[in-house]
Amino acid sequence: MSDNKAKDLIEAVKNKGKILEAEMSFFDHIDVLRKHLLRSLLAIVIFTSLAFYYYEFLFNTVIMGPKSPDFWTYRMMCKLAAQYPSLGADFCITEIKGKIINTEMAGQFTLQINSCIMTGIVFGIPYLLFELWLFIKPALHEKERKSARGFVFFASLLFFIGVLFGYFIVCALSINFLTGFSISPMIENTFTIDSYLSSIATLTIGTGIIFELPVVIYILSLFGVMTPKFMRASRRYAVVVILIIAAIVTPTPDIITMMVVAFPLFLLYELSIFISAYIERKKNKELYGTSKAPNN
Repeated sequence: MSDNKAKDLIEAVKNKGKILEAEMSFFDHIDVLRKHLLRSLLAIVIFTSLAFYYYEFLFNTVIMGPKSPDFWTYRMMCKLAAQYPSLGADFCITEIKGKIINTEMAGQFTLQINSCIMTGIVFGIPYLLFELWLFIKPALHEKERKSARGFVFFASLLFFIGVLFGYFIVCALSINFLTGFSISPMIENTFTIDSYLSSIATLTIGTGIIFELPVVIYILSLFGVMTPKFMRASRRYAVVVILIIAAIVTPTPDIITMMVVAFPLFLLYELSIFISAYIERKKNKELYGTSKAPNN
């Protein structure tokens, strides 16, 4: 009986050792992740500091750009209106109505801080993705590493393309509409600077995140969650969702503006189907030696 108790005690100690080892391994991973996140935070702080240094250009040229009639988008629209008169005189934007004010004593100070932090986050996202890749990479097999090669580059590229599209197209069209929209001549459009900055940040960064759709589909396809067959079958529903997103992002009454925003999203969805099909063919080739599964 004592021998059995001794064996049970030894087994319990071994199991406890395994549990402690697993817990230590878990906390080791948390510690490694913390270091990656701290380096990412340092990168964001550096970009935020640079934004403080170049704040005059950042605020007057970048942030307040869509409020100026000389903004690049409005100038291009006027050139198009002059070249194609069928677009109508309203297509050329020569005035951005509405007045922007500050209503808080520390409003302009917090504006500077918030806008610099926002800029630091936007430019720090590629490095954040890089650090996350360094954290995930050791847990991947060699084939998975090869499949995910270029993840940081393409994710960052799509994000910045989305940011530029959101800034030059979505922001410009939305601000022009919202600042000029009025339900009564007795109501004057006067906006706080916080509301203006919030709109710029939401539309710009939000569009950048939406443009990450191909990357999300790529990851889901690798895990078998998303398939090209499902995406093709859901295309009609995706079209409705994209039009709803475009209508929300650009609260303008004209269909042309909404389609300008929706068209890149259609392209992104079709690109995502192509990516998912590529992943499926690659998986089938590795499993069955052919690009099609046997049951196909």
